[in-house]
Amino acid sequence: MPTAPDVPSAKLVVVIDDDPMVLEGMSGLLRSWGYQVLTAATEDAALASLAAQGRRPDLIVCDYRLAGGRNGVQAVEQLRDAFEIPALIITGGVAPARPQERRVSRYELMHKPVDPTALHETLREALKRVRETGRDS
Repeated sequence: MPTAPDVPSAKLVVVIDDDPMVLEGMSGLLRSWGYQVLTAATEDAALASLAAQGRRPDLIVCDYRLAGGRNGVQAVEQLRDAFEIPALIITGGVAPARPQERRVSRYELMHKPVDPTALHETLREALKRVRETGRDS
């Protein structure tokens, strides 16, 4: 029988994207894998929802291009100011961030369209690294 850290339902994934259809689709996919999901259009909205629920997320999935000129690296770093957790940024762009920006922010990067199998494996590996090292990816 799996232990609590191995059970996806014990894990809360925050999804940030300014496209409501993407939030709905990603939420449905993650829930179908057993994760709990909190969706938000902005990092501020995500933090407010987490505070209202008294929850701590286990992982962030964020689009790179957000409304208002914000980007996923900024959103991830704002959430990481509150919670040191792994993050995955998904982009439709060819080169969303300078190499040093990616290295400093410590996130996984996937390009659209994202293959669901690759996404599932990336999430599992990020959460596994946290369990093994006791810190984020």
